[in-house]
Parts: sequence; structure tokens; C-alpha cells
Amino acid sequence: MKRTTIGCLNTHLTPKAPLFAEFKIMNIVIVEDEPLVQQRIQRLSLQILAKCQPKIVCFSNLDDAESFLDENSIDLLLLDLNLMGRNGFDLLKNNVAAAYHTIVISAYADKAIEAFEYGVLDFVAKPFTEERLEKAFARLLENSQRSYYGCRYLSIKKLGAIELIEIIAISYIQAEGHYSLINLTEKSNTALHAKNIEKIMQLLPENFLRVHRSYIVNMNMVKKIIIEEGSRYSILLNDGIAIPIGRTKYQDVKRYLELYTSKIRW
Repeated sequence: MKRTTIGCLNTHLTPKAPLFAEFKIMNIVIVEDEPLVQQRIQRLSLQILAKCQPKIVCFSNLDDAESFLDENSIDLLLLDLNLMGRNGFDLLKNNVAAAYHTIVISAYADKAIEAFEYGVLDFVAKPFTEERLEKAFARLLENSQRSYYGCRYLSIKKLGAIELIEIIAISYIQAEGHYSLINLTEKSNTALHAKNIEKIMQLLPENFLRVHRSYIVNMNMVKKIIIEEGSRYSILLNDGIAIPIGRTKYQDVKRYLELYTSKIRW
């Protein structure tokens, strides 16, 4: 198995003023079959993410990458879509249900929409600049919601197989420790996703709103807002489920409703 491991602490690169203030060891896998491109992605990743102390493992083929991902925990996958004639979507579809994020780096820009639909965090088209890669990494660490294109599916692992859940079928999402409990519009139909609620939120379209530290709601499923005693508020969904609104999230909910709908009753 051919792979390369690089940690930024033993590199002589002198990064420019760091973007990120967070310190954590970030485990990254790069899957890229062109040696010069692979080396450039390594170098720029070490430079841009220096404060995160990245440990990078590189693969040039899908089989070795998939074996590694099955046995190791990582934070980020940087994936090409054409690897020695094989389709990187094979790896993508099997791993978007995992806890880590994926950024696709590919010359096949026409595949961007399809990649987003399967829940990648970003799509960086080749040839790419350092600034474009920096922007993708900034999205990873800023926990910002992608507004320009939300995913069409969330993928979960169920009984050893990958199952796709359509976003439009999701009513709300609840934090479940390091996981997320996906609640579908059909009552009592739930699924557990390996990504935590912060990572899930980054992938969703704008009609999904973080209304509480433990809840994300599909605002298309909201029936009305309930005003309770003690200046407390909750959202009543079309299926009769009531979701609490956090005190710090009330203004976000109100602003969304004022901008996008006049149908919700207060």
C-alpha cells in the first residue's frame, strides 16, 4: 500500500499569517493519482492549516484509500473524482455517511452539483489557486452553513449498507451526543447519522434552521409558533411535534419567518 504521511511540525514551510485560531491535530486523507498535484495539495494544506497541526496521509488509488478509511478515524477527505480511470464517486458514496467532511478537488466541474447532492462540503475545480483552497478550508472550520447549494441527500449506514435519505423528507434533526438523529416526515421513522449536528448543519440548504443547540428544523414543515409562559417559544411542526426554540435562537427564527413566509401563525 503506497501512502505518505506528513505532519506540519516537521516541515520547514513558513506559513503566512494563519487564518485559524483553533489548535487541534487534524487528520487528513488526500486521494489523488497525479503526483505533482498530490504534492501541491499536501504543501498548501500544511501551509494554510498550520495552526491545526495537520497529519496528512496520501493515496493514489481508491482501494488503498478505502481500506485506510475503514480502519482509521479522520477529520477531512480531499478527493479527486478520476483516479487511474476509476470513478471517485464510488468512494464518495460509500463514505459521505461517515463523521468526517469531504472536499472534492477535480477537473470535472460538471460533476459539482452531483457531488453537492451527495453531501460534500465543497467542490474545488482544477486548476485551483491557493486562495480557492483556503476558502474551502475556511468553510470547514467556521461551521458556516452552505447557502449557495445544499445537499439533496444525507447518507446513513444501515445494516452494513448505504441508504440515501432525501432532504425534503426530513422534518427535524436532533443532536444525539456525537451523532445526529434524523427525524423524517413519516412519524416514528428515524435514522442515526455519524456526523454531529454542527457538521450536518454545514451541508443543509437555507430552509433548515438551527433553532436550538440540540435541534435543526426544516422550516418548510412548520405549522405555527407557540408562545408559552416565561417568554418561552416553541415550533409546532405539521406532524404535531413541538420543538423548543432556544433563547439565543428566537431572533433568527423570527427573522427567517419575516423574510421567507407569511403562512406561519403566531
